[in-house]
Amino acid sequence: MKHILLVFFLFFCFLSNSLSAQTYNLLIKGGHVIDAKNTIDEVMDVGIVNGKIAKVAKDIPVSQGAKIIDAAGLIISPGLIDIHAHVFAGPKAATFANGVNSVSPDDFTLRSGVTTVVDAGTSGWRNFPIFKEQVIDRSITRVLAFLNIAGWGMVGSPPEQDMNDMDAKMTSMVIQQFPETIVGVKIGHYSGTDWAPFDRTIEASRLANVPVIIEAHLPGLPLDQMLNKLRPGDIFSQAFKNTTNERLSVVDDQGKVRPYVIDAKNRGILFDTGHGGFSFYFNTAIPAFKQGLFPNSFGTDLHRFSMNGGMKDMLNIMSKYLNMGMSLKEVIQRATWNSARSIKKDELGQLSEGAGADVTILGIRVGKFGFLDAAGKRMDGTKKLECEMTIRDGKIVYDLNGLGASK
Repeated sequence: MKHILLVFFLFFCFLSNSLSAQTYNLLIKGGHVIDAKNTIDEVMDVGIVNGKIAKVAKDIPVSQGAKIIDAAGLIISPGLIDIHAHVFAGPKAATFANGVNSVSPDDFTLRSGVTTVVDAGTSGWRNFPIFKEQVIDRSITRVLAFLNIAGWGMVGSPPEQDMNDMDAKMTSMVIQQFPETIVGVKIGHYSGTDWAPFDRTIEASRLANVPVIIEAHLPGLPLDQMLNKLRPGDIFSQAFKNTTNERLSVVDDQGKVRPYVIDAKNRGILFDTGHGGFSFYFNTAIPAFKQGLFPNSFGTDLHRFSMNGGMKDMLNIMSKYLNMGMSLKEVIQRATWNSARSIKKDELGQLSEGAGADVTILGIRVGKFGFLDAAGKRMDGTKKLECEMTIRDGKIVYDLNGLGASK
């Protein structure tokens, strides 16, 4: 009997030691970590415990991980952040008048390495609670929002043109009611020449202390005057639209960045791609890039048609800039830390110890690839980013090649 008890005692000691040695629920080994916030750009290991980043260091022992992810030859990035998308989907959702519909976030974000998506004004102060109940509270993807200055959001005309429904005080009140979720105010799809909607957008953002995001879909308002009204930290999305209209384009018909655009950049206005189906042209983006006008973030303007057009997904936009000559480190920074800071969410887009474990593992394919813009023009490239794994809140939610699976 004593021998049996001794055997059990030794077994439990062994089991206890084994469990204590397994410090991390997930241990990602040997990947190239790029974390702009913490200035990491080298091969490191990442340990995750209970949905949090527990450690980023070299050579964490394999014995300390309950599940090991071999990321050798791959890139370990904070979860990607898309600051311009349309994800108010479902039976009560707002729908674009021109037929460009929102999509369900989890169907498209996680497979692209995106763990946080910001809806760009699909809802307004009148219907945001429906959006929150129907999409935000039910998604694996973290869904944040810019609130449209139009009360019903993007439901087409005439509501989007109704200045009587553009209420700065009501907009700011709803933002302050949901401060963890609503990150700013949006104006877009207003076609008039009256400055009142724009000014009310600025006022709502001032009252709520959040940034403004504007689109190039404001054909009645001159771009130079719009940029002049924006404040440091405000965002101009769809920044690389075509060169045919001075009210829309950051470059002139000779491909030169307009002086007032340079002034806006120097004042701290942020430029976002906002690619979409109609808002990213190589004849604007490439000369702008060569002259130093880089996007601060890679908003996709994700919707039903942009995902099947030149945009496709956030990784496709990132790959375009990688092939234009932007370094991998700069590309990852814009997709993570820059985006987090632009929406005042410094807890996101980084891999600090104690931060939420949103992690994206990427590979770079090398070969011959073609990339399309909104006009159907092609740019050839040799590198293409591909999502291998997405980890949201410490859980594997997408695994392209079974890196997290047992053999």
